[in-house]
Amino acid sequence: MVIGLLIILGFVLFLPFTVPRIERNLEVFLLVMGCAAATSSGVLSKDLWMQAIRDPLHITLAVIFAGILFRWIRKPFENVIILGSRMIPFRLFLALIIMILGLISSVITAIIAALVLVAIASVLQMDRQSEIRFVILACYSIGLGAVLTPIGEPLSTIATNKLNEDFYYLMNLLGTDIVAGVFVFGLLAIVFIRPRNQSMTRLAKQTTESYISIFVRGMKVYVFVLALTLLGAGFEPLIRLYLLDLHPLTLYWINMISAVLDNATLAAAEISPAMDQSTIQALLLGLLVSGGMLIPGNIPNIIAAGKLNIRSGEWARVGVPLGLLAMIVYFIILLGRQ
Repeated sequence: MVIGLLIILGFVLFLPFTVPRIERNLEVFLLVMGCAAATSSGVLSKDLWMQAIRDPLHITLAVIFAGILFRWIRKPFENVIILGSRMIPFRLFLALIIMILGLISSVITAIIAALVLVAIASVLQMDRQSEIRFVILACYSIGLGAVLTPIGEPLSTIATNKLNEDFYYLMNLLGTDIVAGVFVFGLLAIVFIRPRNQSMTRLAKQTTESYISIFVRGMKVYVFVLALTLLGAGFEPLIRLYLLDLHPLTLYWINMISAVLDNATLAAAEISPAMDQSTIQALLLGLLVSGGMLIPGNIPNIIAAGKLNIRSGEWARVGVPLGLLAMIVYFIILLGRQ
């Protein structure tokens, strides 16, 4: 069993990063791996299937409804962005956008927050370097903020369901650290972004997303969360053997691997109700912070980079130093709580 699960884990960790076809069809790949892991560990059952079918419902509905709402208000939204960018000092305006997107991402979901981010970046038409920095800072903010509720992103959905906790559990556990991080990433925009004056003078043309595209995206999220539920259940025996006894700060640094794989996948594999609160806190913070380092690490990264044509090297040059600095800062905070 252990060898089989380790092989599956290796596939999950490396194939999406090395095989483009798998990266483009990540949901189906993870569903296959989730079924394989649950079968290998002997936990595949009717009850598990019912849980896997039920777990993604809230986040899927939130994604679909938010997508439809954003489609309806897109034009006035773009006009508001242009007006706001003219009334408020530009760098301060970008900092406020980053903070607001981070704080509301747990309500509108990380996916919709990322789509809003793309719309804003397209409207403002910044120079390339400023746009990349703005997008990466915002994705860090969204990736952190979305964890505060179970509907914000797959990681929070998986964590809340696996721990059998209520809607406000992650907010109570991580709220102070997450909100502080969101504000810091916003303030960094004032320092690191140098937009051109003409960047706020014209409205970019964008095609309106179809209802079919919105529904398809919601279904992809559903399959993604369903797959991670099966994956997490399948890896539970492996976690009990090797991870539960590790020091929380060791887990924190181990989870830097989420820079190359969506952090929800690792959360599904690692989190267990048998872990104590400090371990869960360190584990989640490690996943959340390092998930912004590279494009594959988080859903907002993938959406923003894909729609704005940001290459892996461009992202890494900004994302990795930011992520390492944030990891060190949060590590010092965690160390002080031990």
